[in-house]
Amino acid sequence: MIIQRVVLKSRPGINGEPVAENFCMEKATLLDKIAEGEVKVRTLCLSVDPYMRCRMNEDTGSEYLQSWKLSEVTDGGGIGSVEESKDVHFAAGDFVTSFNWPWQTKAILDGKQLEKIDPQLVDGHLSYFLGAAGLTGLTALLGIREKGHVSSGANQTLVVSGAAGACGSLAGQIGFLEGCSKVVGICGTDEKCSVLVSEMGFDGAINYKKENVAQRLHQLCPAGVDVYFDNVGGDISDAVICQMNANSHIILCGQISQYNKDVPYPPPLPPAIEEIRKAQNITRERFLVLNYMDKYAASTLQLCQWIKEGKLKVKETVVEGLENIGAAFQSMMRGGNIGKQIVLVSE
Repeated sequence: MIIQRVVLKSRPGINGEPVAENFCMEKATLLDKIAEGEVKVRTLCLSVDPYMRCRMNEDTGSEYLQSWKLSEVTDGGGIGSVEESKDVHFAAGDFVTSFNWPWQTKAILDGKQLEKIDPQLVDGHLSYFLGAAGLTGLTALLGIREKGHVSSGANQTLVVSGAAGACGSLAGQIGFLEGCSKVVGICGTDEKCSVLVSEMGFDGAINYKKENVAQRLHQLCPAGVDVYFDNVGGDISDAVICQMNANSHIILCGQISQYNKDVPYPPPLPPAIEEIRKAQNITRERFLVLNYMDKYAASTLQLCQWIKEGKLKVKETVVEGLENIGAAFQSMMRGGNIGKQIVLVSE
């Protein structure tokens, strides 16, 4: 069987900005027969995420992520339907997901790496299992719960950077649901600011490309910042930390502004900002959602319930065609999308 797949054609360089041309489409042959324990699947949709930038380097800088190899198929979060199964846990017609789904139209996968999903939990929106009801939603929810120290009735102010992205747009809403009294988002366009306030319930939003972040934060958060969900790092985070209250908390989720730079993760703060952090006793601990797998099941059900009740609004930027996944990745890294970046795959 001839299939289409995406391979890594070139690396952007440790400090380089990724472009669509780093990837290329090619044809490959898929075996007709599957072995015991294997499942043949048809790919329906794929997730494109900022962390993948690290996988484009020869060394990811992370112990839990493997680099993509040149001229080999790339992979990430994916969803598909089972066409044939020799694993007792799956049958033809099942919908399944995996964190290491190859970017190709069809695949033969080890059943151990697959998880069955129920479309009814998200009213049929399968792609939500790659975002709001998947690892992205879990990152937002568990980040808030495990590192944010949010307490209902404590009148806490939450600031979210990268707030229009897949994780940030959920984190702000979840902050409200968990008890924050005010949520302010930071993003890069007026359109995104408008969506955050009018559709997702943020109290305010700052366009960091047009506004003075420090001044606007002071206006929007006159009582200071108690919880900071950090998706970007760099100058934006420095401005937020300067206005954080004593004994407040940074949820260190991502540092997208630093992903094209050769720096350790998490990147160290500038000395003056680190002094402020220490003086104010602000926690800044690396958060890795994979460390909380025992809480996935209950947390996923909570996310699905909020989605079905309309309490958690989901935004997706959808691109059709496997051949366009490189361009989708480039656009995402340049901040061109709102919410989760999803690529629909069709043969």
